[in-house]
Order: sequence, then structure tokens, then C-alpha cells
Amino acid sequence: MHLRNLVAILTAAIALATSAHAAALSPKAQAALARGEAYAEVTPDPDGVSGKVSAVIDIEASPAKVWSVMTDCVTAGKMVTNLARCTIVSGDIKRGSDVREHVTHRSLFLPAMRIVFRSVYEPFTRIRFERVGGDLKVEQGEWRLLALRGGAATRVFYENRLAVDLPIPRALLREGLRKDTPKVLLNLRKACLAAA
Repeated sequence: MHLRNLVAILTAAIALATSAHAAALSPKAQAALARGEAYAEVTPDPDGVSGKVSAVIDIEASPAKVWSVMTDCVTAGKMVTNLARCTIVSGDIKRGSDVREHVTHRSLFLPAMRIVFRSVYEPFTRIRFERVGGDLKVEQGEWRLLALRGGAATRVFYENRLAVDLPIPRALLREGLRKDTPKVLLNLRKACLAAA
């Protein structure tokens, strides 16, 4: 195969992958990104117990830079402002997975919580996470990083299915997540731009 043909095939594949991700975004999400905002949608799961959070933001930093900020326990408190402590309990990101404990301060919608989760890392593209202990009833999701403009920027996708076992009306909890998730993504952007 000639080098020119290979380049054309790779370019077409990248364009198709990028447009497939863009096509998966709702018109509201696309409009928010066009305005430079973060977008989050929170829906109830069919099980009636958990909810699903889907969110996205564009960041003017490379996937490697975004990755380094996202995976650093020290900067976790810059993303989640009510985070009191982030601790790596076991494992090693360099070996592909770890277990972390997050302890939060009380917030308007939730009491102080302890959240223990395992993360599986695919460097610069994806972090899958799942609850292994703590106060959440359900937590399972992922972060995906998509390089934009040849790696000069990154589109960050966040998906999480979660539930708490607390006497809080589910609609109120979903509204809290709808308001707080974009703030976390905007904080991630600030931390990435400050680290650049």
C-alpha cells in the first residue's frame, strides 16, 4: 500500500471517528460546547434506583495534559470542591489500575460521604471506574478523552450511573447533579489551563 493511500485512509478514519462522537451529542450539548460551556444531562435509570449522568466539555489542552490533571490525587480537590481527601488505597496507575478513596465535605444536597472506587486506566483515552465500597449504593462509569485539532485540544466525555442510599428525593438529587457536574468539568478545565 502506498504511503499516500495509507495517510488518506487514516485521515478518513479519524474524521469518521470524530464526526461519530459529534453526532452522538445532543443539539443542546453541541450548542453548549459551541458557547464554550460544559454540558450535563441527568436521567433516571430504568431500575428506578439509580440515575445516569452524561456530560461533556472541550478543553484547550492536549489529552496527555488533561490526563495528568485528572489522575492526580493532589489536584482532585480543584475539580471537586467539596472533596476533603483523595487517597490511593492500592494499585498503581502505571500498572493500569488503582483503588481510590474520596472523602467529601457535607454539601447542600448530600452529607459528608466516603466513596471507594476502582479505576482502570487506558492512558490518554479512557478511565473506567466502579464502586468497591463506601457510602454510594451504585457507581459505575467512565471518562473518555478525544483529541481535537491534532491533539491541541481535548473533548472530555463523562458517564456515570450512580445511586445513594439516603432519604433524599431522587428528583432533588438529579437536579443537584445537573448543576454540580458542569462545575466539576469547568474546574477540570481551569486546572488543566493552569497546569499548561
